[in-house]
Amino acid sequence: MCAERHLAATEFATDYPESSLFFRHAPRAIIKSLVNMSDSSSNEDGAKPGFFGRIKSGLSKTRSRFTASLGNVFLGKKAIDAELLEDIETILLTSDVGVAATEDIIERLTAKVARKELADAEALYTHLKEELASILRGCQVPLEAKAGSGPFVILMVGVNGAGKTTTIGKMARLFQNQGKTVMLAAGDTFRAAAVEQLAAWGERNRVEVIAQHAGADSASVIFDALSAAKARGVDILIADTAGRLQNRKNLMDELAKIRRVMGKLDETAPHEVLLVLDAGTGQNAISQAREFLETVKVTGLVLTKLDGTAKGGVIFAIARELGLPIRFIGVGELIDDLRPFVAEEFVDALFEGADTAGK
Repeated sequence: MCAERHLAATEFATDYPESSLFFRHAPRAIIKSLVNMSDSSSNEDGAKPGFFGRIKSGLSKTRSRFTASLGNVFLGKKAIDAELLEDIETILLTSDVGVAATEDIIERLTAKVARKELADAEALYTHLKEELASILRGCQVPLEAKAGSGPFVILMVGVNGAGKTTTIGKMARLFQNQGKTVMLAAGDTFRAAAVEQLAAWGERNRVEVIAQHAGADSASVIFDALSAAKARGVDILIADTAGRLQNRKNLMDELAKIRRVMGKLDETAPHEVLLVLDAGTGQNAISQAREFLETVKVTGLVLTKLDGTAKGGVIFAIARELGLPIRFIGVGELIDDLRPFVAEEFVDALFEGADTAGK
């Protein structure tokens, strides 16, 4: 294996697309000037919002569309009729909740109405919220980063631009806040800027990054990183990978090789394979996920960029159609805006300000 390379690079953080030409050509001084973007407070007095406040703020675009539409159809409604149910169905579909999830919800609500379990529009509103929460509850499975011996290895997969490398940097901080030691492996050697970007996250978090030159063998980099992590007694190793899907065979071969070389050091690694999906792609995120699922055994999901889109309803479609644990959600640019997924808090934040039923 090639000799490992230890990187200490300029700090920076951003939610610019990882495939952006910015990262290929931006002077390092410009990159450095962005370092404090993710660490700066989201409000003027420097106080950081609480957990619910961050999610609520991050879902503002999705909530704005969703709650405004709900408010319009429920405002002044007392009785439940076919028109109200049809309007709810339209809102769910236009909010990217997905056809399958929407059909399930409307079918269950209609059945409750037929059995006279819902007396009025206010009761219907309450049960709509409960139906949405029930879709997500099964996917609320926190990641427990515990390995029997040696580091807990997390392999990150996802297309370029989904926020994979940025997510790795934020995950490193999250695990550090839990008192764990972390190491990063710059396994995305296909994209020239990926190594430098990950190195910058490493410097910011004071986390060691194992890397080689662009174009190096990804499996070799990750093997070196796992060797180093074991030798140093590191708790968690997070490994980046290339995000190209246009040549599935190459990707499949590369991921299979990574698993194989890891097995020489730890036959149980990787312990978690996280697929990073960009919420802004809407229903296309599901198609992306299916392609990866045909290639690699994904054990969990990260949904990013919820703050930058009105398509956050796709999380319900993802939960309904994929049924995989949603480990984390990204709700902002700050380094602490990667959050463990909690179904009830997500739905509460989505419905915040929409309690207009029956009024």
